Amino acid sequence: MNTILVIDDDAAINELIKVNLELSGYKVIQAFDGTKGFAVCKQEMPSVVILDVMMPETDGFTVAQRIRKNETTQHIPILMLTALSTLNDKVKGFNLGVDDYLVKPFEMEELQVRVRALLKRTHQIPESASTRELLTLGNITLLPETYSVKINDKTAKLTPIEFDIFNLLFQNHGTMVSSSQLLKDVWGYAPDDDIETIRVHIRHLRTKLDKISDGVKYIETIYGGGYKLNI
Repeated sequence: MNTILVIDDDAAINELIKVNLELSGYKVIQAFDGTKGFAVCKQEMPSVVILDVMMPETDGFTVAQRIRKNETTQHIPILMLTALSTLNDKVKGFNLGVDDYLVKPFEMEELQVRVRALLKRTHQIPESASTRELLTLGNITLLPETYSVKINDKTAKLTPIEFDIFNLLFQNHGTMVSSSQLLKDVWGYAPDDDIETIRVHIRHLRTKLDKISDGVKYIETIYGGGYKLNI
């Protein structure tokens, strides 16, 4: 059974999320402040963390940063809940390694969709580990068991989202992958015009690739369209 950790100081919202997720068959653990939430995360190792931003003392951004910096929790997917809907707030969350964003108020059905998408993408080893997807092309090799990419003799460790983005581009190398396809195939849903979500993760992915690519720029931006991996 998948375990969901809900970290939110609003007891009513926390309980509402708990009841709805339990009705869908999940085991739900609750925490009502950021410090306790991070401690529970390390102890219980949940499948997904649902994390509120605006909490006293230790806010959600700080908790997300701690989860990502901790070796044992760094790959646990984080769905951030917030009343902060500005682009800068979303970018800040994504820069800290948050996987997805849901702005309050939200529908429980939408929360369920986001949770299922995170579980499908990151709870198990990527599908490419057990299917016949292409894993090596030219000097690039995908290492799905560790969410890594190897170029020549150098390796970069990616986040699960970065790995899935690169894998999608890799499987479609030489062909443009549209932004809408990236949102659908990687995030599992199609948020309205949420292109900045892709841009932030592509930027992080490029930064990691630059460190092992010996100056080669593999990911090309097709303006107004999407992205293409050139090998």
